[in-house]
Amino acid sequence: MKMTDAVQKILSFYESDTPGVKAKLAQLLMHGRLGGTGRLIILPVDQGFEHGPNQSFCHNPLAFDPLYHFKLAIDAGLSAFAAPLGMLEVGANTFAGQIPLILKMNSANSLVGGTQYNQAMTGSIQDAVRLGCLGVGFTIYPGSDYTYEMFEHIQALSREARDHGLFVVIWSYPRGNMSKEGETAIDVVSYGAHMAALLGAHIIKVKLPTSHIEKALDKQALETSGVKLDTLKDRVKHVMLSSFKGRRIVVFSGGASKSEAELLEEAKDIRDGGGHGSIMGRNAFQRPHHEAITLLDKLVGIYGEH
Repeated sequence: MKMTDAVQKILSFYESDTPGVKAKLAQLLMHGRLGGTGRLIILPVDQGFEHGPNQSFCHNPLAFDPLYHFKLAIDAGLSAFAAPLGMLEVGANTFAGQIPLILKMNSANSLVGGTQYNQAMTGSIQDAVRLGCLGVGFTIYPGSDYTYEMFEHIQALSREARDHGLFVVIWSYPRGNMSKEGETAIDVVSYGAHMAALLGAHIIKVKLPTSHIEKALDKQALETSGVKLDTLKDRVKHVMLSSFKGRRIVVFSGGASKSEAELLEEAKDIRDGGGHGSIMGRNAFQRPHHEAITLLDKLVGIYGEH
């Protein structure tokens, strides 16, 4: 399979990585219906850990079965499927080679309470290799009381992942010492993306930013510099600028439940702002299968446009 110019350009941004890591990134970028475009749609299913099975799967009881998510990602022609250890173990053999896998290596749970912004390691690099994963993923909470411990964990595990030829995805979700509105503020989201890039992430996952600005000094810097932040497209563009001027792959979370029209409009703004795509869980698997396939088909169409 001949690699496209778009994928070769993205790979050129990762100058320090080995051929093994670049080969995994190339496999990801060349897979599925968006293969070769430089854009991605990834299905992440870690919500059972984060929110519990009832909140996550009662809307679509078929989704209690881990195999359902493998099939959904394959049927929709998505770029990859990301999940914690146990979920990947259920279907890794059955679907080997059919969909790129990403092991989500750390997890939290909502029973702990809203102030414990930390995660436990729930998988290993050896697990990822054993299951045939192309990459591993971690969540960090910049701004929490556990920020520096998380940075140290991911630094060590990222080095180990690279040694095994795996790429690294960082879920960067600022939380903790900020307002609730500040978690998705444009200055905070762009800062979180930049920190993920500085930590060595190959792929960065962030939430879509709002126009709110949390920090006074950021507000002053952005306004003095005349940075346009009025539209979602503008804000996506600024997140990409903060991610080494677009030299890192950035995908945006689908977030809480939304209408199809909202999701399609967001995808257009992500595309037009220079983002690399969506990493969408609940808005896909909580819908009936035929509705999810229809939605994902439309998203592929949007991201496939140049």
